Amino acid sequence: MTDTTETPDDKHTRPTNRPRAIVARDAAPRLKPSNYPEPFASRMAGREKRPLGDLFGLSNFGVNLTRLPPHAVSALRHAHSRQDEFVYILSGEPVLVTDEGELQLQAGMCAGFAAGADDAHHLINRSGEDVWYIEVGDRRPGDQVRYPDDDLDAVLDADGRWRFLHKDGQAY
Repeated sequence: MTDTTETPDDKHTRPTNRPRAIVARDAAPRLKPSNYPEPFASRMAGREKRPLGDLFGLSNFGVNLTRLPPHAVSALRHAHSRQDEFVYILSGEPVLVTDEGELQLQAGMCAGFAAGADDAHHLINRSGEDVWYIEVGDRRPGDQVRYPDDDLDAVLDADGRWRFLHKDGQAY
C-alpha cells in the first residue's frame, strides 16, 4: 500500500513519493531516448525529454519538457488519429514542419494539432542554440499514428504500449 499524506488545502491524499512541485529542468531525462524501432530511433539522437506529468502521477495526459540541441528533431513527422498535441516554445527557434510547409517559431509561440486532423508535423532545430519546449498530449486509447515520410505506422495497444508496423502491416 502506498503511503499517502493529506494536503492541507484540498483534503485529498497524494502518494508521499510524488513531489508537490519541482524545477522542470531538474527533472531526470527519460532513460530511453525513443520508442521507435531502428533505423528510426537513432534519428532522435540528441533529443532529450523530461517526462514531467509522470512525476506527478498524471495518467490522462502527458507533459514533457523537451530539449532539442542543434540539428535535432522532435520526432518523425507524424499525425495522430485520436491524440491532441500541443507545444509551447520556451526558448530557441525551431522550425515547425507540417503538411502545409515550414514555419519558423520562436520563444512564446505555440502550436496545436487536433486529433484526426491528419496534419503530419514535427520540429527541427536548424539553429546553433538549444531549443526548449513543453509538449502536451492526451493518452486516449486506440490511437494510431501515420508517418508519411517513413515506412512506419504505430498503434497504441490496450496496455498503453506502442506497436510499430511497416506500412504493409508487418511488425518491426
